[in-house]
Amino acid sequence: MEPAKNYPGITSPISLEGPKPVDLKLSEKLEEAMRPHGVFESEEEMSHRMDVLHKINTLVREWIKDVSRQKNNYPEDKIDAFGGKVCTFGSYRLGVHTKGADIDTLCVAPRHVDRSDFFSSFFEILKNTPEVKDLRAVEEAFVPVIKMTFDGIELDMLFARLALPQIPEEIDLRDESLLKNLNEKCVRSLNGCRVTDEILHLVPNQHSFRMTLRAIKLWAKKKGIYSNALGFLGGVSWAMLVARVCQLYPNAAPATLLHKFFMIIHKWNWPQPVLLKALVHENKFNLSFPVWDPRVNTSDRFHLMPIITPAYPQQNSTFNVTLSTRSIMTEELKDGLEIVSKIYEGREEWGALFEPSNFFQKYKHYIVLTASAVEEKDYLEWHGYVESKIRLLVGNLERNPCIKLAHVHPSPLGPLNESDGEYLCRWFIGLTFVKIENQNQNVDLTFDIQSFTNTVHKHAYHINLMKDGMKVEIKHVKRRQLDLYVPPKILLQSKRAAVAQEHRSSIGSASKSESNQTLHHSRSDTELVRSNSMSVDLSEEISQDAESSRDSVKSGSELSSTSKEAINGDVRKVVSGSPVPTDSVMQSPNSKREASPAGSESPVKRSRSQDDQNDLGSSMHNDNSALNPSRKREGSPIRSETVVKRVKSEEDASQSAVESPMNVDEITPLKEEDGSEEKEEERQEPESEDKEEKPIVNQHVKRLPSADVPDLMSPQTNQNLPVQVMSNKNIRLKLK
Repeated sequence: MEPAKNYPGITSPISLEGPKPVDLKLSEKLEEAMRPHGVFESEEEMSHRMDVLHKINTLVREWIKDVSRQKNNYPEDKIDAFGGKVCTFGSYRLGVHTKGADIDTLCVAPRHVDRSDFFSSFFEILKNTPEVKDLRAVEEAFVPVIKMTFDGIELDMLFARLALPQIPEEIDLRDESLLKNLNEKCVRSLNGCRVTDEILHLVPNQHSFRMTLRAIKLWAKKKGIYSNALGFLGGVSWAMLVARVCQLYPNAAPATLLHKFFMIIHKWNWPQPVLLKALVHENKFNLSFPVWDPRVNTSDRFHLMPIITPAYPQQNSTFNVTLSTRSIMTEELKDGLEIVSKIYEGREEWGALFEPSNFFQKYKHYIVLTASAVEEKDYLEWHGYVESKIRLLVGNLERNPCIKLAHVHPSPLGPLNESDGEYLCRWFIGLTFVKIENQNQNVDLTFDIQSFTNTVHKHAYHINLMKDGMKVEIKHVKRRQLDLYVPPKILLQSKRAAVAQEHRSSIGSASKSESNQTLHHSRSDTELVRSNSMSVDLSEEISQDAESSRDSVKSGSELSSTSKEAINGDVRKVVSGSPVPTDSVMQSPNSKREASPAGSESPVKRSRSQDDQNDLGSSMHNDNSALNPSRKREGSPIRSETVVKRVKSEEDASQSAVESPMNVDEITPLKEEDGSEEKEEERQEPESEDKEEKPIVNQHVKRLPSADVPDLMSPQTNQNLPVQVMSNKNIRLKLK
């Protein structure tokens, strides 16, 4: 009898079933659909990359020899034995890089070569190399790096000094003993290579993993949710999600893995972490580097979407994720699941999955962030610096009580015409506001934006980055004004994507019941993914522009704001919520959770508020059902002997809502202003069906204070201060 095969992962696989003929056929069509998008490189391009890596590796070896001669006067016969090596990581090491993509590299040096040598003498060698262009060093970064373009290929080079006298040619960086006697910067630099190698080691089928990851990376870039710096997921995070799905379905074809990916990740019970292997706190080398664990580290409990790296020291690769970015990614995953399900039913093609985002038609209001410089060298440094700070601006906007969603597009646009200047780029942030029934708002974002610009300039002066001509400008524009900043081709693509999404939504709503009957999942899938798990309400702005013009189409997030689910016989509005992770978050992803209600593991009690349907959700917010005691809690079994408690009267409910510490004091109305343009847009807004006035609360402070679990996700807002909302015909942004 053959011994049972061991599969990688913290749990056993869900299914060991191999691919069917239809799966293989769909996988072939998937590969054909990705080819026009430049996903695969030719043999000539691959050979060119190999030549570039060989040249840079030769430069590193010669540089280490020069440093050895200058520092310690080693004899020539020993200098050649010191070695040195350039290792790759990231998309190139995983084998999923695209045409024109950069290469992440790591310079590994022996112990007598310091980091200061790397940023001084080696930087000078690169400066005098004819093939090197756009050279710049970012020594103050969290992970110090030298960026360059070597013979047409972009390179990011890190540095790690090992505590070894010599660097063997076949060194295995996964060996934890190499971390002994290293500082934190070297450990962080090594972590990229160690994580990439560990991912490849933990996937059961590397070919299926690579093909599925190529599809996910292309989809994420097309939908504008591929950027770690801006609060979305980076390449390593998407790779770990795909690797986890591959562990659960080790023998599946790429098309099947893609379908399972959207099904599992869309329904994932965040902030439950995604783990490729068990957490390791102790090791035989007595290393004491901090490891991500919410049971030990209080700050780790407030990560919204933890995806944990498999190499020691294990860390969360998605700590930049915010409420807005998690909501946006959740909505895109939901749309992706619908498209792939239709593909398996034969009602759609793979090209629909890779359609561009309708970002420039999705919102009515946008913030335009412009970074410019006079010289090319200054512009390269200024562009990277400003991009790394944009998430601070998004955080400021999220903390504003009048803003529900701040969506930044990760791909900046260059100058639209010659008058803009040559060295300029623009980022766009779409805004969704909290709707107040029977009232119109005038929102002032001056403080949020001014604090961001002050922070950017102050820190730039502190690190001696600020040069003459470097500027940051922020403007508010409406959707109809985007043609002044966005090329017509991109606007046309966005309009077409919006129309296509509207068409799919109309067809999907008509055939939703039929598709549910034809598409079945196994029992294991149902156990892993709860059918009634949380979804995120992206927007409450409902526009009628699509009825009068194809240029303005309801976004998928706007349509989802009125969606409802039937749970245990009750129709309820879907509200996002995520419990504070405790010991229970370390459970396996396919463990049964139906026996306990959602949020039962949270140590913090929640106040019930009538305005919870406006909430984006956070790591400390749960579904609110106190005003309807007869409603079954999520995951509770249906029992015929259940006694229905007395329902509070409307007067009692309103009184309890007013006395709740989650509510803000009464709203101070300000003087109404008139505006012709605002009136014109207001007439396009549909009248609200529900005329009942509800108390207006600040969605960011709907959490009880706790001394045991501090609320790190919301600002320290004084609840005694009223929120002033100015009555007007439209949302006006005063940007000074």
